Amino acid sequence: MDSEQIVQAPVAATPAPGSDPAWQRVLLARHPKRPHSLDYIQRLFSDFQEIHGDRAFGDDPAIVAGLAQFAGRPVAVVAEQKGRDTKQKLIRNFGMPKPEGYRKALRVMQLAAKFGRPVMTLLDTPGAYPGIDAEERGQAEAIARNLREMARLPVPVIAVCIGEGGSGGALALGVANIVLMLENAVYSVISPESCAAIIYRDSGKAEQAAAALRLTAQDLEHYGLIDGIVAEPAGGAQQDPDLAADNLRSALDRHLGNLARFTAHELVDDRYAKFRRMGNFFL
Repeated sequence: MDSEQIVQAPVAATPAPGSDPAWQRVLLARHPKRPHSLDYIQRLFSDFQEIHGDRAFGDDPAIVAGLAQFAGRPVAVVAEQKGRDTKQKLIRNFGMPKPEGYRKALRVMQLAAKFGRPVMTLLDTPGAYPGIDAEERGQAEAIARNLREMARLPVPVIAVCIGEGGSGGALALGVANIVLMLENAVYSVISPESCAAIIYRDSGKAEQAAAALRLTAQDLEHYGLIDGIVAEPAGGAQQDPDLAADNLRSALDRHLGNLARFTAHELVDDRYAKFRRMGNFFL
């Protein structure tokens, strides 16, 4: 873990003045010094015990999962990890999980349900890995199974998008009672570059696509797709990772306390109703 923890440094690159606000958020979400999941796990949780493997094929380093303590309470943590340097990025497959990663995540979440532990997930991926080996091992099935099983977990589930929330790759860990986003995170059905290539036949129009996708935390809160925004330090979480983690800790503690009042049945019903409302214009 130590080799991937963030090294505090000046901002290496900042959004160009005059660029679209949504595109500025995309660049901040992808900032090379932005805190990743292991940085937050180190700061937020104690006694983290990582669990490896899906008991079917192998271990996927793009997903880190295990049991830990949060504010004195036992929880399960499932997170997507991009890696910091080139070596770690290759090991973590740039944060793009494969089917065994999603199955490992589900294994840990089901273990948490068995022992009554709340589940906290950290979303940070450009998307699920689209390679042929992942498809051969059932990428779509693994994501779909996670969506179904997360919807009926009988424990509190809180998901936080800390950087990039890329399509089904992020949503496979995002079916939660409470969905939060860091202020400069983005969450979208497709990347701006891919959207621009499809819609405008020009991936160079990614900035224009980012504005059209409504992918910022502010947009998603406005449309009722997330439950709250966690403030970041001025200039982005990379400017002060400790402060960013403190802000996230406060939000997690507050929401976890609120969810503790619900029974298992109420938690499942609440989660189901939450996602059924999305995109419904006839309520």
